[in-house]
Amino acid sequence: MLRELRIQKPLIHCITNHVVSNFQANGLLAFGVSPVMGDEELEVAELTGHADALSLNIGTITERSLKSMLIAGNAAMEKGIPIVLDPVGAGATSYRLEAVKHLLEQLDITLLRCNAGELAAIAGADWQARGVDAGEGEGDIAELAKHVAFTYNTLVAVTGRVDIVTDGERMEWITAGHSLMASVTGMGCLLSAVLAAFLTDREEQPVEAVAKGLQYYGNAGERAAKIALSPGTFQMTFLDELSKQQEAALHER
Repeated sequence: MLRELRIQKPLIHCITNHVVSNFQANGLLAFGVSPVMGDEELEVAELTGHADALSLNIGTITERSLKSMLIAGNAAMEKGIPIVLDPVGAGATSYRLEAVKHLLEQLDITLLRCNAGELAAIAGADWQARGVDAGEGEGDIAELAKHVAFTYNTLVAVTGRVDIVTDGERMEWITAGHSLMASVTGMGCLLSAVLAAFLTDREEQPVEAVAKGLQYYGNAGERAAKIALSPGTFQMTFLDELSKQQEAALHER
């Protein structure tokens, strides 16, 4: 699957936040696919028309970027390509939460990729989160993920110490990654775009494709952590690990 992705080199259109755009683009290139990072509403439909998947990220959401996301999302739906939504800090403000729910209601989102705090906010569960951090709460994350997947007819991937992916019925659990991944901004944002690339494989079941993508990404984090000395060197090492062939390790895990 990884080999085929790198041969096909799908184009991933990213409407993302300005904090992580450079890292996200470099990460996709290291992975072996092609990024395009346009958010001007006058061109997003055309850009999405050239793309094989669309990755939406609300990290620095504005009214203008929200409009661009809706235009690009409708173009993606017309073309029939995957749409991944990353609801960064969905519970931080009411505006963010409303924007996320609007996108979920107006677009056929293929995958909602979030942390526990963002999931809880979308599900309306009681949760203590601060900013974009996952926070803490008493809810059953697996059940919340199933509920949101069923409500919005989408796949839900929740990342944390153990990652979960569900379509509302089937559930996959992925144990991979390293704590250093939380010390580099944009790791989750890049993951969402990488998962968008995995979803371009039409021969793979979507839940399987996302589970493999999570495993691949976690494997790269574990390998990088064995070499890196600090968050700074980890970021560079992680990009190196993304670029390496990991089919054997992925299959074994």
